Amino acid sequence: MLGAFEQAVLLAIVHIGDDAYGRAILDEVQKRVGYEVSTGAVQATLERLEGKRLVVSQVGTGTTVRAGRPRRYFRPTAAGVRALNDARATMETLWSGLAWPLKGRS
Repeated sequence: MLGAFEQAVLLAIVHIGDDAYGRAILDEVQKRVGYEVSTGAVQATLERLEGKRLVVSQVGTGTTVRAGRPRRYFRPTAAGVRALNDARATMETLWSGLAWPLKGRS
């Protein structure tokens, strides 16, 4: 089962596509969740997702814009896509039969 932030990071990678590197992923997550997220939280989550084999990474070539430093690009694995599909199916099952938005009881 994926945690909510793991889902956010993995979905950001899917949204971005082939250009999914650290800063782009951070920006996409922040845009989608609507609040600031630390770079360290995204980096730690990327490492965790890679350890779980839900994403793989590849180092690109260095650029003059980055003083020759390369970027690490991420993409989801088949297991990562399955995990996202399972997470969505689970949430849809949990929400099934409830009206949105929820109303508080008095």
